Amino acid sequence: MPSSPGARPSGPTRPSGIASQAPVAAPVVPPAPPRESVPTPTRTPINPFLANDPNAKARRLSRALVSDLVTYFPQRRDEGLRDGTLKDLFREEIKKSYEEYVDQVGKDFAESTTHFQDALNDILAGGQRLF
Repeated sequence: MPSSPGARPSGPTRPSGIASQAPVAAPVVPPAPPRESVPTPTRTPINPFLANDPNAKARRLSRALVSDLVTYFPQRRDEGLRDGTLKDLFREEIKKSYEEYVDQVGKDFAESTTHFQDALNDILAGGQRLF
């Protein structure tokens, strides 16, 4: 009997593409040589924000607080430097920044160091000793 289009052949069929294969062995990887215990040298952190030195942290904080004043009020700073009125023009902002500084580093530490004053002179006063 002739087969019609779309008709399946009768009898057992074998799926195409399947051949008998032997199991494949996993590649052999030699064991890693034993690691010698070499002490790692103690390093200072590359990132200064990771330093545990309270003086470094206080300097960084004071400089950031004073830098913000220069960033937010550049014309006022220029006017104060030009006219010699920097202390008066920034009185309230300096007070608020110093309070923040004391809150973060502690009153005793803030009063026993010149970090905040140094930042005011270096950054706000442009290197002049006004504070």
